[in-house]
Amino acid sequence: MKAIKKSLTEEEYLYLDFSHQTEGCIFPLHTSVTLFLLSYCDCKIFKICLVVTKEVSRDSSLLRDDLIQDVEIQIISRQELPPIVQNCCLPAVVERSDNFCRAGLAVVLRHIIQKSYEADPLKKELLELLGFKKTCLKACAEVSQWTRLCELTIPLAIENFLRESSDQPPTIPVEILQLEKKLSEPVRVHNDDKLRRQKLKQQKADGVGPPLTKGKAKSKVHTQETSEGLDSSSKSLELKVAFSKLTVQEEPATTNREPSHIRKAKASDLPPLEHVFAEGLYFTLADIVLLPCIHHFLVIISRKFSEKLVEFPLLASWYQRIQEVPGVKTAASKCGIQFLHLPKLLTTSTEQHPNLCEVPGVEEQSDPLFIGGPRPTMAKLMEKGIEVMFSPHPCPTWTLDWNVLPAAVSPKEGKMSSDRALRKQQQLNNLVYVVTNQAKPGDRIVDFCSGGVTLIENKELSLIRAKKRSDELGLSNIWFIQANMEYFTGMFNIGVALHACGVATDMVIEHCIKTRASFVTCPCCYGFIQNTSKFNFPKSEQFKKTLSYKEHMILCRFADQTAVQLPPQRRLIGKQCMCLVDLDRARAAEECGYSVQVISMEPESCSPKNNMIVGVPI
Repeated sequence: MKAIKKSLTEEEYLYLDFSHQTEGCIFPLHTSVTLFLLSYCDCKIFKICLVVTKEVSRDSSLLRDDLIQDVEIQIISRQELPPIVQNCCLPAVVERSDNFCRAGLAVVLRHIIQKSYEADPLKKELLELLGFKKTCLKACAEVSQWTRLCELTIPLAIENFLRESSDQPPTIPVEILQLEKKLSEPVRVHNDDKLRRQKLKQQKADGVGPPLTKGKAKSKVHTQETSEGLDSSSKSLELKVAFSKLTVQEEPATTNREPSHIRKAKASDLPPLEHVFAEGLYFTLADIVLLPCIHHFLVIISRKFSEKLVEFPLLASWYQRIQEVPGVKTAASKCGIQFLHLPKLLTTSTEQHPNLCEVPGVEEQSDPLFIGGPRPTMAKLMEKGIEVMFSPHPCPTWTLDWNVLPAAVSPKEGKMSSDRALRKQQQLNNLVYVVTNQAKPGDRIVDFCSGGVTLIENKELSLIRAKKRSDELGLSNIWFIQANMEYFTGMFNIGVALHACGVATDMVIEHCIKTRASFVTCPCCYGFIQNTSKFNFPKSEQFKKTLSYKEHMILCRFADQTAVQLPPQRRLIGKQCMCLVDLDRARAAEECGYSVQVISMEPESCSPKNNMIVGVPI
């Protein structure tokens, strides 16, 4: 009880969009999902505010029946939002100080889970929603295709589907087909080999034929067993593992050593594990996000086009199975979700949606192997007049007077060695000089991927540390926003990013270009650069005409070879590759009306990743 009382004294405000509701479905679906999680967690530690447009009635009695029972909800207009929230997409959570905001569905949901557990540490099952190593939906949607599907594209696709549904046969959203396809793929978990050998042993004991290989799984787990209920004596290994975790039992395991033929079986001969829930064997936050969306999709399909249900046997089985998770039915009923009773689907994969085989997969694809050095690619660029070229540093000897600044400002106050703190000071000298020469009185500066003005960062711990140091300094002109960049919608004049990893640098530059803001970025982790849903490489027209994606990736891989322990000649090639990758970024920004320079920071020893890309709108 003490933990709960402490949490209640640290009340936070949760802001949710509200446009309209139909038959218990609250729009946008992000709001339905958030309310469902609050209900599942039995979380009452947030003050909930529905943010409505001018056209929507502010009479809260109109909403009571379809929202969470016993929870007080305040109706406000967008103009009444705290200034920091007005610069972000909803949902958003704000602390009382009004200068620390968490925005975006995945960030907000993960925060709700964490706060619910802190309020009642006995609810350990809530932390299990965050998955293995607590990484469920942690990767930002700009990079992770799975996060993007759950957080953005499925909710939006279902909203459009519900809006456009008529008596004519509907066009099934491709995102639904992607989810059905994902549920048909083999599951990969950290103890994969052990579980697959247990499954092989079970199959042998049950007299099942030779195991299927190469990911073509067709067992009864998606058809008969689930619809027969959890008490079935013939539950698959996957179901036993999944629900033993939900009921706080130990996972099924054998005390004796596996028989020789099981131990010696080749990995390629082991049966694949099949999906029980969205991410694999275990119930996670991804299932929470998907349930309200898929429920409303199935409501329309079952009412008007029930013959199409046969095209989604795995989705239907998942929908039925998730209802057996303890607490789900209770939470759903509080949110106005009345579960459907779907017919038993004994369907093979050949009867699934006819276009399923053509649907792209959800999982991030591993890059092909890049064989060979960068010299042929660099020579190809030189033939087109593209050479390694840095702009001169405007003032290589300039430095902040760190001795007169408050101690909390110095990187030495961070958790790092004195050598690293010195290099970090040198890096900041470069950025501060460029920014101060660009900034004008009244300008707003945004530090993207900050670890310290507006700080945008999706790593909570980095922002908490920065806020602590800001509080020690008594600063009042800084906002802290935990969000992916897409959720920050505020206007600003200069965007800064020190060592933004991989495509995060490209995301910062793109965000600045959209706002017509100047940018000062220091890229990092070139080896993590790859095509995403937002970017294709090379980026500039000049580089596209010369290099293929594979050739560009070769430059990126070798651009990461600049560590001080490497031979000097190898580091030099790495530095040249860094420059060429950043020149492509610079040329792309120039095509958008910017004047851009690629500058090497001084001293170069301040970091192996010592490039700066400085852009100013023309």
